[in-house]
Amino acid sequence: MNIKNIREQKNLKQIEVATHINVDKSAYSKIEKGTRAITVEELYKMAQLFNMTTDQIINFDGGIPKEVIIEDKTATEQMQLLQQLDEEDRTTVFKIIDKMLTTKKFKDFFNKNVATL
Repeated sequence: MNIKNIREQKNLKQIEVATHINVDKSAYSKIEKGTRAITVEELYKMAQLFNMTTDQIINFDGGIPKEVIIEDKTATEQMQLLQQLDEEDRTTVFKIIDKMLTTKKFKDFFNKNVATL
């Protein structure tokens, strides 16, 4: 992981990240140098501070990820992006879609049947 590059791109100081993840500056410095392992909880807190996912931090390739806009993707790409979400977020997205489709069916049914009166 290249946490130092992310921190620098986010214009944060070591002490700011250390405080946020609840470790002292010395321990955080060791995390950046790779001489101390990061806990899952620390990684999660760091992801919140950086406004990134833990996966984005772990697989960081040097640049802050750009905003993903799902509308400009093919249906296959959209499904692949949805699969990257954690289970709870994916479930929420599908509930929203289900609600929208149900609403559309009711509107279509209503318009078709009211039009015949």
